[in-house]
Amino acid sequence: MVSALSHHLPATLSAGAAALAYAVLAGAHTRLTPASARQVMLLAWGLHLLTLVLSLFATPARFGFAPALSVTGWLVLTVYLIESRLYPQLKARWTLAVLGTLVVLLALVFPGAPYPALGSAWLPLHWALGIASYGLIATAVAHAWLMQRAERAMRAGLSTEADMPLLTLERLTFRFVGAGFVVLGATLLAGWWFSEGLVHRWVWNHKTVFSVLAWLTMGVLLLGRWRLGWRGRTAVRTLYLGAGFLLLGYAGSRFVLEVLLQRA
Repeated sequence: MVSALSHHLPATLSAGAAALAYAVLAGAHTRLTPASARQVMLLAWGLHLLTLVLSLFATPARFGFAPALSVTGWLVLTVYLIESRLYPQLKARWTLAVLGTLVVLLALVFPGAPYPALGSAWLPLHWALGIASYGLIATAVAHAWLMQRAERAMRAGLSTEADMPLLTLERLTFRFVGAGFVVLGATLLAGWWFSEGLVHRWVWNHKTVFSVLAWLTMGVLLLGRWRLGWRGRTAVRTLYLGAGFLLLGYAGSRFVLEVLLQRA
């Protein structure tokens, strides 16, 4: 554990600072003005980004399930910071601050394994597409959760005109689902291309199976939305199922390899 935490001191210090900033925001968000809360979130977001950059250029560079979740969380927060400018009614600061704290600390404790030797100079493209698909689908899940929360508030008579419109949340959710579906498809295509070039065959393993299942589930969701008008619980549950498959595809499998099997 000590070696995991001290694998790169600057990244460790910035990760601790980022986690602290997120925790302060999570604990004090009700006492902060909207402007102050946004400044604290921007500080935490910047420290999080610095942590990711320092970890990338560490020697040796490491990656695994926890860093993947950390990058995904940072992408979700990036989208939130942009959208909260466009839609000031968007209220998820406390939840995302807790998420930021958890993923930063998780990556600090489990920094992953050193990068393997690259079999192709284009392989980082496959990884980048995969992380982007994680971020887009995670953002869709966050919007779906907000949509469910808004729907419950509306049914309970707690919704106000200042809240985010339900139809706007639904539209944003499916936009991110569509973008995630396209990028995940590109990830699978790139993976097939590199497999053909390196081992001359498509490699079927747990990561491939779960990723394909996630892509197919997202395709069914988009088709159901287009042809059958899926919305509400049916759409959200299908999205959660697809996101679960995707989570198992890389983060889940790496968690088993890096944590469970190491302790067995």
